[in-house]
Amino acid sequence: MFVIDECDTVFIPKRRSALPAMIVELKWNKSKEGAIRQIKENRYHNVLKNYGGNVILVGINYDMENKIHSCKIEKINCIHN
Repeated sequence: MFVIDECDTVFIPKRRSALPAMIVELKWNKSKEGAIRQIKENRYHNVLKNYGGNVILVGINYDMENKIHSCKIEKINCIHN
């Protein structure tokens, strides 16, 4: 696990693993959709351009007033920009 640019977290599996890499963006009192949008608009996935496998984008929001987490997950394939 390591932190890149302004993205919260990136997980990269061991080599030869069938597991996807994962980019996670966390929000407080905003939206899970906004977290996914931020990953895409800021091109956080560019750090994985040579990864060559599947990548999962995860947007998580925590509503502090209601104490509820919400999550959105999207899969993208072999990113090359």
